[in-house]
Amino acid sequence: MKKKNIILSIAVMLSLTVCAQKKMNINYGETPKREVRAVWLTTVKSLDWPEIKADSPENIKRQQKELTDILDKLQKAGVNLVLMQSRVRASTIYHSDIEPWDQNITGIPGKYPGYDPLQFAIEQCHARGMQIHSWIVTLPIGPWNSYAAKQLQKNHPNILRKIGTDGYIDPENPDTAPYIADICAEIVRKYDVDGIHLDYIRYPDAWKMPANRAKCRENITRIVKAINHAIKKEKPWVMLSCSPVGKHDDLTRFSSRGWNARNAVAQDAQQWLKDGLMDAEFPMIYFKGDNFYPFALDWKENSNGRIMAPGLGIYFMHPSEGRWNLIDVQRQMNYLRQIGVGHTYFRSRFFTENTKGLYDFTINEFDRFLAVVPAMSWLQKTPPTTPTCLSVKNGVDKQVLTWNAARSRSESPDVSYNIYASHEENVDVDDPRNLIAQLVKGTSLIIDTKIPYNYAVCAIDRFGNESEPAMVEGKHKKNMFPHLIENNGKIVRLPSRPNTLDAEYVIFKSLAGTPIATRIYHGDVIDITTLPCGFYSIHSLGKKGRTHRIGWIKKETKKQ
Repeated sequence: MKKKNIILSIAVMLSLTVCAQKKMNINYGETPKREVRAVWLTTVKSLDWPEIKADSPENIKRQQKELTDILDKLQKAGVNLVLMQSRVRASTIYHSDIEPWDQNITGIPGKYPGYDPLQFAIEQCHARGMQIHSWIVTLPIGPWNSYAAKQLQKNHPNILRKIGTDGYIDPENPDTAPYIADICAEIVRKYDVDGIHLDYIRYPDAWKMPANRAKCRENITRIVKAINHAIKKEKPWVMLSCSPVGKHDDLTRFSSRGWNARNAVAQDAQQWLKDGLMDAEFPMIYFKGDNFYPFALDWKENSNGRIMAPGLGIYFMHPSEGRWNLIDVQRQMNYLRQIGVGHTYFRSRFFTENTKGLYDFTINEFDRFLAVVPAMSWLQKTPPTTPTCLSVKNGVDKQVLTWNAARSRSESPDVSYNIYASHEENVDVDDPRNLIAQLVKGTSLIIDTKIPYNYAVCAIDRFGNESEPAMVEGKHKKNMFPHLIENNGKIVRLPSRPNTLDAEYVIFKSLAGTPIATRIYHGDVIDITTLPCGFYSIHSLGKKGRTHRIGWIKKETKKQ
């Protein structure tokens, strides 16, 4: 199954590459190579998966087929990160020594389903070149009289509070932080997940919060710190993220209308990014108009260079949920890309079932090409060694790539490989159109095509750092910076702007594709005084959101 899925994906991506390079006049700067494209895959009440209960060997296979069908659709749509709900309501879809099995897998609370759903999901996501993050519902434990809640009442009654008919883990109890941290550490220790994703890491809506909001924020932050320490001690490369309330706080010109992360529910989410407690955040901006755009920009401007991929409320397009139209979501997706952040769909079923044509829009227009999850360079930025001895053998209807293994030069224990293909002699690994497979394990790959291509292979470690490309012997490595523009450390003089270019701004991006700075594009002289030293690509940004790469600069500290 794994080989079949990989070959199918590569065949599809190769056809897109040919289409883009030969038939479409597309500026690939519009589609970044590094970008999070994520989805929340919900298991509570079987909202996204599973419909079939694992109550027999036959139904186990049917349940697994349900999941692989979903993952096939996500892979085809270019999704590169799956947030898999693993801890549901004090219950799990994995083998835990701490909490019982969730009832949504078998229909019976606490029953072993006959296989490990999280392990299965990890294997299937990785086989499709997608990251998988274990989604943890942190403080809610569901109905007070449920099986899972009763088990927790027996084992840890001191950390629980009952509000109405539901139970919650008490954020003010000092024993809460180590308990939740142990749950996260167990997952990281036992499973090859790429991340831990915290949901409801905040005061519950029904909780009567103390007036001292600063103390409340300290209580939630104490839990976050414990989790960060526990998982990084196990595996430093595991990404820690959360899904904060969509509006962090009131803005100068826009009110959060009483519902925000920092004060309403005590999530100090932007401070967590600044303090290095979070590697990524997926704020739930399930709003429209002025309730979306200024708050999305606020998340970007306060991301501290970390990964940001706001959640989109695509469920509002469903007739039973709201009255959103496709254009509402399309505009939000385009805006998020313009400001240099990713996008996350809530939730999987509304995406894969093509609600109002969103899935078709994604695969045919918005995400035609693959993207790589941004590197966590703040944790580790040393790339792996370059693979060697890349060779291609042509068969009747296939090509076989082989190469010698690279090695990690970081705390990452292993590397995977990104594969690029092009008709150009020197394969441009910065061009997302050329990326045909990612996170490939092993040192060979069968490509189902009769068309001859040139190939490049880059090693990528668990932090997301990518090596220099390996090319077939005899091929010359492409100059990485063919249009290096001179500068004096204070200003850069760009080439004369053609009359046909409607650009209003200039964007400076890091080599990983992350926007670092934006300048107004009035004349050809651009101030770079406050730009940090380093290599940058320069892009124009037009009125319709289209970008064009102008060239590269290397800013250095000038000797006095």
